[in-house]
Amino acid sequence: MTSDLLSRRRILSLLAVGSVSTLASCASSGPQRFTPIAATSPAFAPSLPPGRTPELDATYGQMVDGGFVIPAVPYWKIPPRFYRQRVPNTTGEPAGTVIVDTQSRFLYLVEPGGETAMRYGVGIGREGFAWSGEGVIQWRQKWPRWTPPMEMVARQPELAKYAPGTGGMEPGTTNPLGARALYIFQNGKDTLYRLHGNPEWNSIGKAVSSGCVRLLNQDIIDLYERVPTKARIIVWQ
Repeated sequence: MTSDLLSRRRILSLLAVGSVSTLASCASSGPQRFTPIAATSPAFAPSLPPGRTPELDATYGQMVDGGFVIPAVPYWKIPPRFYRQRVPNTTGEPAGTVIVDTQSRFLYLVEPGGETAMRYGVGIGREGFAWSGEGVIQWRQKWPRWTPPMEMVARQPELAKYAPGTGGMEPGTTNPLGARALYIFQNGKDTLYRLHGNPEWNSIGKAVSSGCVRLLNQDIIDLYERVPTKARIIVWQ
């Protein structure tokens, strides 16, 4: 009996050693890896202020164009509906058409295929100076000079130094036409109204200019690259 008891105890002892060995093998099968809390905890993750995103920072960030530095736009201070975005084409117009909806303060460029449009927020002319109708974008210019029409000079005599015949205002980031200008003609004649860039970001969505349709400089550069040559344009009232 004593011999049998010893044998059983020896077997149990060996089994226990084997179990411990097996557990030790699982626990040490490879180096343990610990992820720092800072890498996974939202409390340590970098974040942008409310209303800002990396995508919009890239869209409306500072850029260099034509030797000029265009400042970043604080887009989070502008209603999001005025951000550049692709939307379904609800205008009823064919591909390649530019539509300005003055009531909603939107400009649409209908994309190839006609199913979608790029939409931009705009500022428009004050009551009494707004233009509407249908025309053609006959001419386009990067970093244009600005020459106010005589009617504007009559209202604002301080602009006389830029009047027709003077050569106008030099191109630059303070020029009222901004980085690009698209010139609207009707029946073969210059209407004197433009789609143009704009250094005053807080004018988007408002009626503040003397009739022209203004976009953020970043947006007019994007539109300039997309719009077809001699595109048809419609300005809705």
